[in-house]
Amino acid sequence: MDANSADGGGRSRGKYRRRSWHHGGRAEPRQSPPREAAIGPVYGALDLGTNNCRLLLAVPAMGGFSVVDAFSRIVRLGEGVSHSGRLSDHAMDRTIEALRICANKLAWRNVARFRLIATEACRAAANGQAFIARVLAETGLDLEIIDRETEASLAVAGAAPLLADDATTALVFDIGGGSTELMWLDMVPGKTGYVTREWISLPAGVVTIAEKFGGADVTPEAFAAMRAWLAPMLEEFRARIAERAGSAIPGHLLGTSGTVTTIAGVQLGLRRYDRSRVDGCWLAAQDIERVTADLLAMNYEERAQSPCIGRDRADLVLAGCAILEEIRAAFPATRLRVADRGLREGILTRLMVEDGTWGKAHHG
Repeated sequence: MDANSADGGGRSRGKYRRRSWHHGGRAEPRQSPPREAAIGPVYGALDLGTNNCRLLLAVPAMGGFSVVDAFSRIVRLGEGVSHSGRLSDHAMDRTIEALRICANKLAWRNVARFRLIATEACRAAANGQAFIARVLAETGLDLEIIDRETEASLAVAGAAPLLADDATTALVFDIGGGSTELMWLDMVPGKTGYVTREWISLPAGVVTIAEKFGGADVTPEAFAAMRAWLAPMLEEFRARIAERAGSAIPGHLLGTSGTVTTIAGVQLGLRRYDRSRVDGCWLAAQDIERVTADLLAMNYEERAQSPCIGRDRADLVLAGCAILEEIRAAFPATRLRVADRGLREGILTRLMVEDGTWGKAHHG
């Protein structure tokens, strides 16, 4: 897998049926497409994960693309899957409601080129495929369940613009709700590209770990147990990298997940989350250690009151910190770059590159 590789044979064009949506018995009014749609073809990317439902709509622009609309909602689709093996009725109902909003946005913006993906929760659940069929029937959205290699590839494609120019290697990781992907990259000398030397997808994310060890009331002992459970999963990958690359110390870490953006927001002392300050910022090792220790010293209510955490993430953030600490232990680096971007940006980039529109402004 490299910078220009295919992503495991996944589809590059999704499908959806346009229809009039009903909420509480009232039909949404028909409206004319917004003026933004006239500035160029609108592309869409939907990422339905274990914890979040996210949609990003963008148009090609000089140097990349420009976002015209976005939506994100914590739906916890994978809640309880690690115990029951199935998606619950309540979780599916919550997710359907969020997906209806996404379908409306796709229709409203006249999006003709898009990709709609589902990840670990739908991969792992026995009724994952049945839920995908229900989504199509009730929202018109035809989601594809992608494999873990495709997920890793798209995460790298989305975060790659933040790779440091002076690094010869980097470890990119994506801490999700139900899985965590890690990709060791070799930078291509003299080119703005990379080759993925090794990758792995761990069956552990913030939701699965919080459900296994508890996320609301996390003691130092519980946090240590989380880390001890994760350590063997990372050791085999670390040894493989050390053998093939000669060293398991990357030029830098690049993290794309709610965990790293939350830690960055807390470290920056933001009174409300600000993507413009978080995306692309650097965190020193000692900053990460300090924020993690501070979060571990808080109780659930204190974490919930933090403006960069909130009640939706207060029971998950320490599970994410445990994953991050084990990644840093296995792959020690003095700095971590934070990416508030990932799968959706990777999808948009791939679609625009396929069409030859990436980085080009529309001139009518």
